[in-house]
Amino acid sequence: MAQGSLFVFFFFSYLLSLVGNGLIIVTITLSPQLNSPMYFFLRTLSFVEICCISSTVPKVLQSFTLMGRTISFTGCVTQFFTFAVAAGCECTILTVMAFDRYMAICHPLRYSSVMRANLCYLLTMVSWIFAVVNAVVHCSLLFRLPYCGSHLIAHFFCDVPPLISLACVNTFSIEVCLLILSATATVIPTVLIICSYINILTSIFQLHSAESRYKAFSTCGSHLVSVVIFYGTAMFVHLRQSIFFL
Repeated sequence: MAQGSLFVFFFFSYLLSLVGNGLIIVTITLSPQLNSPMYFFLRTLSFVEICCISSTVPKVLQSFTLMGRTISFTGCVTQFFTFAVAAGCECTILTVMAFDRYMAICHPLRYSSVMRANLCYLLTMVSWIFAVVNAVVHCSLLFRLPYCGSHLIAHFFCDVPPLISLACVNTFSIEVCLLILSATATVIPTVLIICSYINILTSIFQLHSAESRYKAFSTCGSHLVSVVIFYGTAMFVHLRQSIFFL
């Protein structure tokens, strides 16, 4: 009964996310009035979000059935790589969106000349390349380890802590390398986002009109919500993992 309820909950949550992000992509693509860098990056973010949840949720749904509680080594590698690419790209795209809001609010006269279509495509391409390289390095370090024991992990998808716990060798050096990579991939974008919003808030508070301040804040609202959800969820999941594996 409990597994059936969880299946229904995850299924409809997944379906709602697919439909919501799909509608965002279609609406922005078909609406000429939404042809701006902010909506271009929002469309990319919606696509990345679909990739991110699709790398894990279908397997979670399958795990609620009697026939789907295992995953092959190849499937584990594929799932980890896909999720790492999507999560890394989402982190970078959020940083790019912060830069876009910084230019729009702090340098409005230069915004159109700087945030041209070529730069938007370039920033998006760099985000994907960064995410793929980061995922490849993670996989090359993690899946070259010798695994032994029951080959069972107490988790719903192939992530670093449960996989490390299955290794037959001392993994200290690998864990340090993975920690440095993960910190680099998350701390640098986080610092850039914080710096962008410090400058944004400084510019907003210098505006004399309350209406102008409200309008400036409203243009950052959706991005701030996305940042809070992404980093808040990531911190919650990984803190729970860290406590569980202590």
